[in-house]
Amino acid sequence: MPARNPLRRALDWMRRSADEHDLEQSVRTVRQSGATPIAQVQDRERATLRGRISVLTLVPRSGTPWLEADFSDGSGTITLIWMGRREIPGMIAGRELLVTGRVSWVDGRRRMYNPFYELLDSSAS
Repeated sequence: MPARNPLRRALDWMRRSADEHDLEQSVRTVRQSGATPIAQVQDRERATLRGRISVLTLVPRSGTPWLEADFSDGSGTITLIWMGRREIPGMIAGRELLVTGRVSWVDGRRRMYNPFYELLDSSAS
């Protein structure tokens, strides 16, 4: 297959949306950090993930608080759940994290219960 023309590559790059560029950068950052892209994790696999919290909610279950975070890295989304927690200092929507734990598939969705976490400095990415 012949090499693509550099002008053609530049035009293709300029046609892509800002969201596509952000997604590409996000996936590149995940891979460079040694984390696994969310889209690649399997049920019952222990994984380290890097991404951002998009939504943080407190969900009571049987009288016990569960702090739940929708977490995305650009390749996919997973729900992080801390049972018995009402809040975690520094954990807010938009915050970048590195999390490690076992992935479970529940009702067709990825979840990680009580993961170890590291709050990342958003200016370091």
